[in-house]
Amino acid sequence: MALQRRLPPWLKVKAPGGANYIELRGLMRTAGLHTVCEEAHCPNIGTCWDRRTATFMVLGDICTRACAYCAVKSGRPKPPDLQEPARLAEAVERMGLKYAVITSVDRDDLPDAGAFIFAQCIRQIRKKVPSCKVEVLIPDFYGDRQALVKVLNAAPDTLNHNIETVRRIFRRVRPKGNYDRSLELLCRAKSIVPGAVTKSGMMVGLGETWDEIIETMRDLRSVNCDLLTIGQYIRPSDKHIALSKWYSPQEFTELSREGEGMGFRHVASGPLVRSSYHADEQHAAATNVAVV
Repeated sequence: MALQRRLPPWLKVKAPGGANYIELRGLMRTAGLHTVCEEAHCPNIGTCWDRRTATFMVLGDICTRACAYCAVKSGRPKPPDLQEPARLAEAVERMGLKYAVITSVDRDDLPDAGAFIFAQCIRQIRKKVPSCKVEVLIPDFYGDRQALVKVLNAAPDTLNHNIETVRRIFRRVRPKGNYDRSLELLCRAKSIVPGAVTKSGMMVGLGETWDEIIETMRDLRSVNCDLLTIGQYIRPSDKHIALSKWYSPQEFTELSREGEGMGFRHVASGPLVRSSYHADEQHAAATNVAVV
């Protein structure tokens, strides 16, 4: 049964509006860049932007898929902007970032699903800000191994691909995705670059059971996934898949304990946790090297 959209107390956050938030919003507009923070209506935007951290969204703001939970627009996107990686690197330099996270819309219309742009973003940041670590949150590239190789050859510090939900409801939530294809991508990353730091994330509150969450966590560990994020699904609108449950902070804490017991190097689990939530701290936990 669908729940009302009224947020429980632990999910209520202060509206964004700090000095850093206003400055970064202006910087993004000037540079012609998109952030998943804005496009996906992330509840942490005020906190993260005030910490001067942001997740850049490349390859435009129109997705070729229409996942049932996602607030990002879907439709026919424009051709890739080949100057975007250079502009992104300039923004990273101006922001003084030590850890940058890059994601994208799905671009199934492109031969390599956008892998080239991801690789160029990593290389441009390395060129402009050599000390900055880079995490990429990539789509499944429709299972194209060469697209994955293209990204890994640019040597991201963390390779993230979200499983998003449990096997039973996966096709209802992500009709153009494939649960096993997502697991295979994470497995391939380790086979191509054995020392790669891999990461995945999932939402809860989509109709899954507790046992199914644990099963998905075990599936991720079976492909040697290092890092995990678990957060509460918040329904963007009445047009999106219905919310089934508000998980309590205590339940998220229990999921974190379960994950650590399975061998994840770090589990960020909480009502407001999203894929890039304190990503620098997760990377440090996986590598034992602090981002300074």
